[in-house]
Amino acid sequence: MSKHHPDLIMCRKQAGIAIGRVCEKCDGKCVICDSYVRPVTLVRICDECNYGSFQGRCVICGSPGVSDAYYCANCTRAEKDRDGCPKIVNLGSSKTDLFYERKKFGFRKR
Repeated sequence: MSKHHPDLIMCRKQAGIAIGRVCEKCDGKCVICDSYVRPVTLVRICDECNYGSFQGRCVICGSPGVSDAYYCANCTRAEKDRDGCPKIVNLGSSKTDLFYERKKFGFRKR
């Protein structure tokens, strides 16, 4: 997700023992490069990103997590799995714009 959206910011703190989760929509994706091929290394996230209501949430989009998150073989080989916690911290401009557009026209989620 962060490869295609440059405005998204990752946490990048030192990873703890908590295992990252992904939702149904993001299942099978590499957390760094969005690749669907050869998941190898299990994602570890920091304790702050796994605390309270964030526990068990998707690392990429924040939805309820269904399965464990993995790094692909290329990201593991390039040692991108050692850069820190990969959890996306901010919403990004596209989701924020969507929220305000819906609010402006009065659309509500059902």
